[in-house]
Amino acid sequence: MGILCLSPKVRQHIYAIYGFVRLADEIVDSFHEYPKEELLKRFEEDTWHAIQNGISLNPVLNSFQHTVRAFNIDENLIRHFLKSMRSDLQQKSYVRDEYENYIYGSAEVVGLMCLYVFVDGNKKQFEALEPFAKKLGSAFQKVNFLRDIQHDYKTLGRVYFPNAEMSNFSAEMKIEIEYEIEKEFESALMGIKQLPESSKHGVYLAYKYYRNLFKKIKDTSSKDVLKKRIRISNTHKAGLLLNSLMRARLNLL
Repeated sequence: MGILCLSPKVRQHIYAIYGFVRLADEIVDSFHEYPKEELLKRFEEDTWHAIQNGISLNPVLNSFQHTVRAFNIDENLIRHFLKSMRSDLQQKSYVRDEYENYIYGSAEVVGLMCLYVFVDGNKKQFEALEPFAKKLGSAFQKVNFLRDIQHDYKTLGRVYFPNAEMSNFSAEMKIEIEYEIEKEFESALMGIKQLPESSKHGVYLAYKYYRNLFKKIKDTSSKDVLKKRIRISNTHKAGLLLNSLMRARLNLL
């Protein structure tokens, strides 16, 4: 729904970025009966081949390379993303430096790729909004971590939060993580308000969805977060859409 609220000239490029990162994520998270390391390596090779040659027979990569080339997206962002995806091939617990590097590669760079599209080549605007885009990507990812904490730990063998003891995930640890996320959301909103009109409302809707999901997670005990995946109902999502559109029309962002 957030993408549908973007300007048509922006929309297809954000679909392309989302399709690229989603496919890589599915390889490491879902293809358990297949050689994931080999598949990810092939995906990386195909990605660079597509970007260098301006074409791919894989429709997801073909769309992505078109967006990368059209907006001259920094290839280092793609490298950092793929590095984070490679780290997900392992069952591991993260220390602080690894955690921050993973957040940057898996989430912040995705926000920056989208920002290339949103500012349409305006370098000054990109540099001004860069820190806010990183904060928003980081906040989204950390909310995802809390939402998926049971699946990540029990099924995939991953513990993203540094020093988190999953056998005794305490209320204090949860509150500490939530405080960090709250500060990032506050910072990110300042950047959303400065986005071009072609992208502001779609990004704001995604922000509102994640803020509501975050609130629901905050209202859930640390023990229950480990037992179930917190969700926002489709009815609630539709309400968020209508509320966001109304606020946009009244210029209340």
